[in-house]
Amino acid sequence: MRLPTFLVALPVAYVVTAGIFLAGSGAPRAHEIAGQTPADGFDLEEATILALLQDQLSGRRTARQIAELYLQHIHALDRSGPSLRSVIELNPDALAIADALDAERQTSGPRGPLHGIPVLIKDNIDTADHMSTTAGSLALEGSIATQDAFIVERLRVAGAVILGKTNMSEWANFRSTHSTSGWSGRGGLVLNPYALDRNPCGSSSGTAVAIAANLATIGVGTETDGSILCPSSATSLVGIKPTVGLVSRSGIIPIAHTQDTAGPMARTVQDAAILLNVLAGIDPRDQATTSDGRTQPDYRASLDANGLRGARIGVARATLFGYSDVTDRIANIAIERMKELGAVIVDPADIPNLGKYDASELEVLLYEFKADLDKYLGALAPTAKVHSLSDVIAFNEANSVREMPYFNQELLLQAQNKGPLTDRAYRSALTKNFRLSRKKGIDAVMDRLDLDALVAPTGGPPWPTDLVNGDHFTGSSTTPAAVAGYPSITVPAGYAFGLPVGISFIGRAWSEPLLLKFAYAYEQGTKHRRPPKFLATADLTAH
Repeated sequence: MRLPTFLVALPVAYVVTAGIFLAGSGAPRAHEIAGQTPADGFDLEEATILALLQDQLSGRRTARQIAELYLQHIHALDRSGPSLRSVIELNPDALAIADALDAERQTSGPRGPLHGIPVLIKDNIDTADHMSTTAGSLALEGSIATQDAFIVERLRVAGAVILGKTNMSEWANFRSTHSTSGWSGRGGLVLNPYALDRNPCGSSSGTAVAIAANLATIGVGTETDGSILCPSSATSLVGIKPTVGLVSRSGIIPIAHTQDTAGPMARTVQDAAILLNVLAGIDPRDQATTSDGRTQPDYRASLDANGLRGARIGVARATLFGYSDVTDRIANIAIERMKELGAVIVDPADIPNLGKYDASELEVLLYEFKADLDKYLGALAPTAKVHSLSDVIAFNEANSVREMPYFNQELLLQAQNKGPLTDRAYRSALTKNFRLSRKKGIDAVMDRLDLDALVAPTGGPPWPTDLVNGDHFTGSSTTPAAVAGYPSITVPAGYAFGLPVGISFIGRAWSEPLLLKFAYAYEQGTKHRRPPKFLATADLTAH
């Protein structure tokens, strides 16, 4: 199924240290960083949360030493001259935070499950510190939140060291119908470390690239339709798009409240599960997290290497395959491996009504983007440059040379023309989306075939980045779960010519424990993940 570009991307130029910006623009010359090796002394490649916790417990490393190593690696691969451009801003307080955590360990023990663990978060997530929150836009440059996003509060309580914020597709790529994923006016173009001329997908492109390139231990992205799953697949990561309402959205620059969610991006399923434990929680500022009344499980308990035995896994073949021969081949091998690991494969298990709510999805997103963004911007400090969507549109027009050198802002204009959320057109579209994607979509096929999960390729191999024409997107499986607000997890499934391809497990609402169980069993039974080599282009001799 071909997904509109703006849905896939839901769509370093700036060095920031102690508030100093060193600006750049456009794309670095890929050959200048091709084949780079880790900085001297960096020995944390593919390091996991548990390994770094053990290092601190044993006294092998302090939180400060760990943070310093990652910061050195960021400067080597992401900040010096031509770069990956995945980190848009560094936290000037990072080392002080690490020092405080080291002192706290000595006096009262570790603070929480992420004590001293470096994390990078997407630039649409509020932090009440010395870092801006801009969604990649120059219109919000210098805008500093007065309150942490709820998930940032959770990270701090867990003991994480927030190293900085990651570049992203500007406004989560909800700006143009032919944008280039991974580009923002503030941060420039993010490069895919597996092949520097290939796109990292979006809009959590910076988080994906940074974690894939080992610039931090774990990362946080956000998704409306594909923005965690697609870049995770394109950079050989594990990405979790949770059920809407499991993870708070308060303090996150929005697209649409019925589909938006933050989620983990990590190199292993175990790290993603640990991070999900921290991010999930009830937030009084986000009613969606309080309305269900469910208790939060410990997601680490789902990590069973034999978890696929007896599981009924349906293959959404007719609707979510067929856009790429090489992707289908990798997905079919993955499904055969699941069968070898004990899964009962039900093939086909196609999701009804796919394609029937594409237009209504866009309608809902346009309405909600205007309402939700106006609410967020309206609460900014009086010193902010913009306080409404109309202000953003005017800013872009006045600064078109820097903000619109490659593509325009058609989606912003379409959203501005929408009325309030009481409009019948909005309410009808939302009702249609939920009906066709839930009861008559994912739930229908899972009920009919008694399935535990659905499986499909997350997306095709990364496409060549093209700032002239925009994204060359081929297909994806992200829309059904996105519109339904249901969970999906992508896991590395292999490589095509050295380019990563992921496989997604899709389930009912609140089925994260089951999906983690299946994803972990598949990961442990395949071990596909391998770090990038920073090649200039795809290796056409690799199969």
